Amino acid sequence: MKRVINVFIPAAGLGERLRPITTHIPKPLLPVLGKPVIQHVLDNVVKLPFNRIGINLHYRKEAVEEWARSCSLKEKIVLFPEEKILGTGGALKNAGEFLKAGTFLVHNSDILSDINLSSLLDYHMASNNLVTLAVHDYPRFNSVVVDGNGILEGIEIPPHPPLGKGGRRGRVAFTGIAVYEPEFLDYLPEGKSSVVDAWLDAVAAGKSIGTFDVNMVEFDPHPYWSDIGTPDAYAAAVFELMRREGETVFVHPSIDMCPDIDMQGHVVIEEGCNVRALHATPLLRNCIVLPEGIIPPHPPLSKGGPPRGEFNNCIIGPGFKVDLTCSEILSIDKDNRQLIGSGGSDRRYYRTSRENKSVVLMQCKADDPDYERQIEYTKYFLKHTLPVPGLIEMDRERKNALIEDAGDISLYSWLKCPRDRMAIENIYRKVIDIIVLLHTDVTEDVSACPLLAGRTFDYEHFRWETEYFIKRFVEGVRNISIKNHSALDEELHQLAVKADALPKTVVHRDFQSQNIMVIKGRELRLIDYQGARLGPPAYDVASMLWDPYYRIEDGIREQLLDYYIVNMNSRSSGKFDEVNFHSSLVICRLQRHMQALGAYGFLSLVKGKSYFQKYMPEGVRLLKEDVCNVKEEFPELYELIIGL
Repeated sequence: MKRVINVFIPAAGLGERLRPITTHIPKPLLPVLGKPVIQHVLDNVVKLPFNRIGINLHYRKEAVEEWARSCSLKEKIVLFPEEKILGTGGALKNAGEFLKAGTFLVHNSDILSDINLSSLLDYHMASNNLVTLAVHDYPRFNSVVVDGNGILEGIEIPPHPPLGKGGRRGRVAFTGIAVYEPEFLDYLPEGKSSVVDAWLDAVAAGKSIGTFDVNMVEFDPHPYWSDIGTPDAYAAAVFELMRREGETVFVHPSIDMCPDIDMQGHVVIEEGCNVRALHATPLLRNCIVLPEGIIPPHPPLSKGGPPRGEFNNCIIGPGFKVDLTCSEILSIDKDNRQLIGSGGSDRRYYRTSRENKSVVLMQCKADDPDYERQIEYTKYFLKHTLPVPGLIEMDRERKNALIEDAGDISLYSWLKCPRDRMAIENIYRKVIDIIVLLHTDVTEDVSACPLLAGRTFDYEHFRWETEYFIKRFVEGVRNISIKNHSALDEELHQLAVKADALPKTVVHRDFQSQNIMVIKGRELRLIDYQGARLGPPAYDVASMLWDPYYRIEDGIREQLLDYYIVNMNSRSSGKFDEVNFHSSLVICRLQRHMQALGAYGFLSLVKGKSYFQKYMPEGVRLLKEDVCNVKEEFPELYELIIGL
């Protein structure tokens, strides 16, 4: 049984480097995607076998006290007010009676991380260390000098030349997280003091101050870590968490309606901001709008300045705007490129510039079979005015291409900001227009694109989808063993036969809200189309209107379905069979949702993109709805799906 410990979270600081933000919000309560940063810290430390949590207070202590009273862990929290700030060491000494009960962990309140604290604690318990510092290699902050065994030797503030060659690095960075034995308190004087001085005093006295490299945990080799000590660091941490969740837009659930604004990059709108005051703002790009935040009056348009009403790379609060450093908040690499995209593809997409214009560099693997299709499909689709990103330049030998920058905001992200019914229906009508164009004009001339004309979404592909679903979701995610395998296999065979017999047009094959980009002015761009084939058109319609990423209201879906049918009748010169289309929808919905769940299982469990798990409940709900339409025809499949 693991030893139960106490936890201490320093939260008294003034947050001076974050002003004017911290003039309104104390640093521990800065919102990070709907939760104060200190709550994110608690969410990590409560995974430990802890007894109580101590928090020190000084600046804006009433606000932190109010948060503590409403916290779900309020019965476990002990507050330690400081009349004067006591420093990193004095804070621990002031809580000495609380901490001397046994081993304790200290976690700074301005650190966001998913560092495995259990591994840190286990390592400390197995050592003879008085203190174990959680460290990592972070060149910008590497100030902790260690010997070959990772034992603290001293502190040297960067910049400085590297130490040693090979073996364990000589300098590392402290993460703001450490485990202490209570005897460490003896090295702290009364009053204000620094914990670093006490570390060095302990080392001088012959005590072992060890380090634990958080990047060396076998099953979690690259944990996330960030401080929020400056506006740039705060925004970078927020945007990185969004990327790790596969998101570009966060709107607090309390926001019931968004005005007619455009968004690009990463956009965060926190609880309590005056969203309706944003009606005059045409664009927010890489912005965080804080509680009570209102867009301040934009300065007069200056020559060469941003268009009036554009807010780029900034934090917006009540009466203030803090400009951010683009290279700091967007992880721009040494080649001035920004890695973009969060889908399931193995390709790499980088935002860069060409002749002062933003473009995207697509990098494919040498053995990527879809690279050539991507190039040829793009040319063919553009010929038929299908709105796909334009092709600027290609390098077939390196499997690279420069393409038009379609921005960061997908339809999925655009819908994160609550819209009125008319706005939703209007943008989906534009999407349906693209589907209709794909299923009519693009299809009629498909022989002009041999790579596309020769690819069919046939029986083998439908069977692959259902086997993918069984392996990756039923067995992989749900851990369900198939009882009557032969009977189920026969039903899946019959389902694939039916699907293969349906009339075929050019289909995208993954026509969902994350593959429609919304650029400024509500123009749309279709992406990720290299998998297009000749298949049943209902598959695309099912993918978009019954989309696990975004649940369309039933009434809107019916309107959009009618809109598709009317336009197909109009553009296909009487060739569209409405009755056949409706019957094919049942089959295609079933196929599509099995494929989607199989993909979510593969991406989350095999590719490590765990954020795809959040789409599984809606995918299962839709699949259960689908299978109820074929209960009598496919009883084994019905029993399997209903039991998920």
